[in-house]
Amino acid sequence: MSGRRVDQRDEGKRVALVLGSGGARGYAHIGVIEVLEARGYEIVAISGCSMGALVGGIYAAGELPAYRDWVCRLDYFDVLRLVDVTWSPMGAMRASKVMSKLESLIGATRIEELPIPLTTVATDLVRQREVWFQSGSLLEAIRASIAVPGVITPVHRGAQVLVDGGLLNPLPIIPLVSAHADLVLAVNTTAHSPRPVTLDELLADDERLDDEPPGDPQREPASQQFSGWMDDVREVTRRLLDGLSPGSAAEEEDDQAVGRRAWGRLDMILASFDITQAALAKYKVAGYPPDVLIEVPKTVCGAYEFHRAEALIRLGQRLAMEAIDSYEGRRHRAWGSSQAQVGASPKLPVEQAPDGS
Repeated sequence: MSGRRVDQRDEGKRVALVLGSGGARGYAHIGVIEVLEARGYEIVAISGCSMGALVGGIYAAGELPAYRDWVCRLDYFDVLRLVDVTWSPMGAMRASKVMSKLESLIGATRIEELPIPLTTVATDLVRQREVWFQSGSLLEAIRASIAVPGVITPVHRGAQVLVDGGLLNPLPIIPLVSAHADLVLAVNTTAHSPRPVTLDELLADDERLDDEPPGDPQREPASQQFSGWMDDVREVTRRLLDGLSPGSAAEEEDDQAVGRRAWGRLDMILASFDITQAALAKYKVAGYPPDVLIEVPKTVCGAYEFHRAEALIRLGQRLAMEAIDSYEGRRHRAWGSSQAQVGASPKLPVEQAPDGS
């Protein structure tokens, strides 16, 4: 039986994809997925935490293009309207508006029904351990995995109090170590960098960052607008955590004192969580090194800058192309080396006649 010879350089395209936590930086996951598909790779398993769980779940459900279109149209004011502040002692926000949008995309989809095996990771505060969602409601799994402690209210399921999986495992590689794939590719969006680097610096070659549409030159920059929104949330959180109600005499405090107290609440929660996740991700990579690691510096933007989707997706594309180019270069060199060894087989000695002929 004759058959076409398969070029080994064209094999190895089945990917087990690990998508880490990192808030808005998780939009880079979308760019990574787009590059993988464009390069002909097949994603055969996904493990995700927090924003990685959200993007991975939406992709597995086949709704990533619609989700991408939605987030890329969100500006500062749209993001502001999605914030639903609550006075619950369990968190400053409910995330019900965001979840309503996700429900319109994925409905009652169950994880076990997805065409791609998916694991999302949350943390059970009661038993102090990871919880892996590999069946059941996809919407609930995503909601549990994105519940940043103290910021977004947790999910109560039976005796469990479920919060962001990044609390224990911001880069869940372990669920995919036995996946039937040719390579494991992990995207760490809380990576340390030798020096603080901004999104603008990493995308300096691009003509223009698309996260802020052109408009009235008098309009306040989006970054400053978002800072103003954060001030509002900080104020609510300050009152919540200090046990105050609107109209309290504490509002007469010196503005600088209020600012310091606000920073000491919400920003400290977010910054501390970011630092912890970055350190944990390093340990996960050291313990279970993926075949390809894509690292998004945690300094590129704040975890809450969800109005910068377009630029962050483009950053994911750029970093993915660089990482995959490097990986394919290594594979091709290894393939070439193996072919050279096959071609250099030793010659067998030739028996000569006594007369030397």
